[in-house]
Amino acid sequence: MVLASPNPFKIEKIRDDIELPIIDLSCDRSKSSKLILKACEDFGFFKVINHGVPQQIISLMEEETHEFFSKPGSEKQRAGPANPFGYGCKNIGLKGDMGEVEYLLLHSNPLFISQNLEFISTHPNKFRVAVSGYVEAVKKLACEILDLITEGLQSSAAGVLSGLIRDVESDSLLRLNHYPPSDAGKIGFGEHTDPQILTLLRSNGVGGLQISLEDGVWVPVSPYPESAFCVNVGDVLQIMTNGRFLSVRHRAMVNSYKSRTSMAYFAAPPLQETISCLPGLATLDNPPLYRSFTWAEYKKATYMKRLGCSRLNLFKLQPDDENRD
Repeated sequence: MVLASPNPFKIEKIRDDIELPIIDLSCDRSKSSKLILKACEDFGFFKVINHGVPQQIISLMEEETHEFFSKPGSEKQRAGPANPFGYGCKNIGLKGDMGEVEYLLLHSNPLFISQNLEFISTHPNKFRVAVSGYVEAVKKLACEILDLITEGLQSSAAGVLSGLIRDVESDSLLRLNHYPPSDAGKIGFGEHTDPQILTLLRSNGVGGLQISLEDGVWVPVSPYPESAFCVNVGDVLQIMTNGRFLSVRHRAMVNSYKSRTSMAYFAAPPLQETISCLPGLATLDNPPLYRSFTWAEYKKATYMKRLGCSRLNLFKLQPDDENRD
């Protein structure tokens, strides 16, 4: 299907014949590991079922998300403006990006969650319990997926990826999104890649997520099965696998008739953590593609650019960089 792009100078093609892999985490561990690696290489996205996150924890977080976005605008504004944490409406980031979305961005640190609730919820303790329980459960799932990845890569750095998330200084985030119904073809959240290691997304069963596997071609991601989490590779994981995994551009389109809500957990390393290729994944025949840097450095580059700009290119090694003094 060929459609007019939201950008009037660009024609886009919609591929609705591609389905993301669905990986059952209750299967044999070796099989799950191989399937995750292939999905990360081919799509940069996949879905997981039988993931171990209790439905009760998910439902409680969904209830709190719905309750927050159901408030009058004046009450939600008390939790903003997002700079970067807090409530935002249509404004995305600090460089002028806009979208048909409202969101609440929270740091995953328990102390942050406990200290920043007075303007978010009329029942702060209930909200704190919901967020803390959800963050802990999806962090555990993210760590399990990252452990399966390092096992499949047969890297000597077993536990390194998940260790970055488990670290008490981890810079992981939780963003709650609400996309009200609007005209067909409107963009809720513009095309971008996620800068972190891994993203775990849960939605309310309304479609809208699209991924771009090649320039100008978009693949709608089905919201089914509703029990699944959608997982995608972030920039840091592409770098740490020396380009073997793909951090793929994606966006959220609004629905003409239904509200869409989603909960995105962005698994990130500590700010001062040095990011580089995992041991064994760079060789003389396959040298490192990216220079080493701290997560704080990469995060700063992210905030300094527009949503759709690539940050990865800023950290690529030139062919002769490794030979310079």
